[in-house]
Amino acid sequence: MNQIARKKSPRAPSIPLSEAIEAALKIYSQDRRHAIPMELAAQHLGYKNANNGAAVKMLASIRYFGLLGRPRDGQLAVEKEVEDYHFAPDSSHKAHLILKWLLTPPIFAEVLNKFSEGLPSDAALKFELIQRGFIPDAADALVGVLKRSAEFAHYYDRPELSAQSEPVQRQPEDVEEISGAIHMNAVKEGLITPSNLHADRIPIRLSGGRRAYIEIPVPFFLADKDRLKNQIDLLLTEDEISP
Repeated sequence: MNQIARKKSPRAPSIPLSEAIEAALKIYSQDRRHAIPMELAAQHLGYKNANNGAAVKMLASIRYFGLLGRPRDGQLAVEKEVEDYHFAPDSSHKAHLILKWLLTPPIFAEVLNKFSEGLPSDAALKFELIQRGFIPDAADALVGVLKRSAEFAHYYDRPELSAQSEPVQRQPEDVEEISGAIHMNAVKEGLITPSNLHADRIPIRLSGGRRAYIEIPVPFFLADKDRLKNQIDLLLTEDEISP
């Protein structure tokens, strides 16, 4: 007789971000960023071996936050950013990394983005997680993990959240007149959506009288800035590809 397959919840950390960082730093203190067997990584965290269920969950959670990489099958290595966090001389850099790690698990990024003004009650948050595929027990456990992680990262205390209520600064009339027709034409061509018209377009002066425009959505988060910067870094300019 066929057995009914047990439903599994989506992958998500089982420990808060603060504990994951502490665990990653323990591994770093022993073997720095060298690739080591999972067995040894588990032992650094106080487990007898990596076959222990608690050890498996711990190592998986650290990986879900992006603190550990897997350079080869059966091996783990502390990521470079953990080393940066350990030696960072200023708190702002550490806060930046903490926010990035908080939003690394997809489920965390999705839920925090949906509840941008603050998390709902535990019951409502549990229901949200169940709607996203989590079994009730797993959803119940994840509620606490998510809330403690967001509190540790001061996710809802960021300056840009309070700045959302401030009016968006208008562009100079000459910039609006020049860019307005181009912007509306882009909408007609389907290159951008009409909703983007409400974003703040920032003109940037380039050499030779040229201008580039960056369109900033409202609200604009610190994680958005990092993604934008990384995307710009990937672009090849004529100077870079010229012999």
